[in-house]
Amino acid sequence: MADAPASVRMLAADRGFTRLRLAGGGVEFQVFGATAPDGSKVVLRTPVGGRFQFNANDGRVDTRSLLRWEYAVTRHLDGLGFPVAAPRELVLGDPDVLVSDFVADDGRGPDQVALGALLLRLHQAPLPPMPPPAAHGLPSARLVPRRIAERFAELAAFAAALPAVPPVERLTAVLASRPAGRLVHLDVRASNLRCASGAVRGLLDWSNALIGDPAMELGRLAEYALLPDNGIDYEAVLAGYAAPVPVDSAAFWIYRLDAAVMLALLFSSEVPQAGLGPRAIDRLLEVHLRLSRQLDTGTGIPLSGKLPAS
Repeated sequence: MADAPASVRMLAADRGFTRLRLAGGGVEFQVFGATAPDGSKVVLRTPVGGRFQFNANDGRVDTRSLLRWEYAVTRHLDGLGFPVAAPRELVLGDPDVLVSDFVADDGRGPDQVALGALLLRLHQAPLPPMPPPAAHGLPSARLVPRRIAERFAELAAFAAALPAVPPVERLTAVLASRPAGRLVHLDVRASNLRCASGAVRGLLDWSNALIGDPAMELGRLAEYALLPDNGIDYEAVLAGYAAPVPVDSAAFWIYRLDAAVMLALLFSSEVPQAGLGPRAIDRLLEVHLRLSRQLDTGTGIPLSGKLPAS
């Protein structure tokens, strides 16, 4: 396939892969499909434009670290019986390539209640053998407030008169009271789900995953659900999750602010689309106001509601 990098074509040829074709891609990676000598289908995930990249939301990105993490976390979860694209081989070279099983999809999306149950199971699972690179070596209670502030600063180049970011120290104090130590995916949406007859057969792309508070997952889903293309029925997912979530708390609105500023920056800079950037900024302002009210009333500590016990 002429569109594939020469090194990817060479790797495919060396392993006897045929029918190499472009299957998708995103900000950091492109994905190629192929057929293995035994007739099974595989995907080859490789960086777009080199190992080190930059984007407004994450700064400098080491795609090799992301592929190593993807290999480790999917191998771990596959061993526990979770629906992921099981990894076959991680090839580090020029470029790096992760070879995984292809997961078919019937185009009908997930049963949303079952998706909620799957997320609860994920949040109760043993942790993978290495830390996620998206954490940058920080606990989530420190990471999330810091990146909110950093992303607000980046967004200022695209949006006038943004409100002041709540003090990082205060946000950190609120989140420090929350349970942590759970694997959260943080990018659950239609493009990362492969389904058949409503069952999730593959939860893909673990680049954004963290070890932290399960409520972070639900807060992000609440914001994703506002975008129809993400294919999320938030209330149905919550019903399937079947565990109390502190939706009326400062911590939950901090997590929603983290999602809202990420989306505002994404649609304003990385993948600008007509109308989406301004609407995402308007939504960010709404979430900021809700969080400010929570902080002003002092309801952030302690928080109501419980999540799965350790």
